[in-house]
Amino acid sequence: MRMVFIGDSITESGRFAELENLGTGYVRLIHDYLITTYPESPLEIINKGISGNRITDLAARWQTDAIDLQPDIISISIGINDVWRQLDQPDIEQIFPDEFEKIYEDLLMKIKNQTSATIVLMEPTVIEENAESLGNEKLKPYVECVNRLAEKYQATTVPAHQSFKKYLMEGTGYKLTTDGVHMNSAGNMLMATSWLQATKSLL
Repeated sequence: MRMVFIGDSITESGRFAELENLGTGYVRLIHDYLITTYPESPLEIINKGISGNRITDLAARWQTDAIDLQPDIISISIGINDVWRQLDQPDIEQIFPDEFEKIYEDLLMKIKNQTSATIVLMEPTVIEENAESLGNEKLKPYVECVNRLAEKYQATTVPAHQSFKKYLMEGTGYKLTTDGVHMNSAGNMLMATSWLQATKSLL
């Protein structure tokens, strides 16, 4: 089985610095879980995360980094930078929810029409470890978009945003990120477990 994980820096997680090109984040944890739980099943995991990517960047490399790989499962995690750039670089051209959804849907149509891949859509996680932060408020329509598209294209949804918000509301005091966006080891674990729970029927 060939799985492709595509997204931004949260998916990339240092993959360019290592031989296996898996990174040290949630993709690595999923890989390690699957190879030890299902040792009899051939598995190839390809990490195609690139730091800073927004939905337009995925579109620019969709043919080579998604369709040409002909995955059995493609897992997409995108949306954080589409919102974060509105906060940290407000003067650049922004991608608002309507455009985000239109581009995202085009990518899903292409993967449906040109591959036999099962599609997994991950909700974008959080912007700041405060469930009511401005970033998380701005993120809401992007999360809703992911869920709408998952339903429309019969994709599996990984409720990463909901998992993170639920954890934050518990108020444990343990951090999930290093800077409000990028995962520490606990954040990567929460992403990986959310993914594995959501995709049990696919594995």
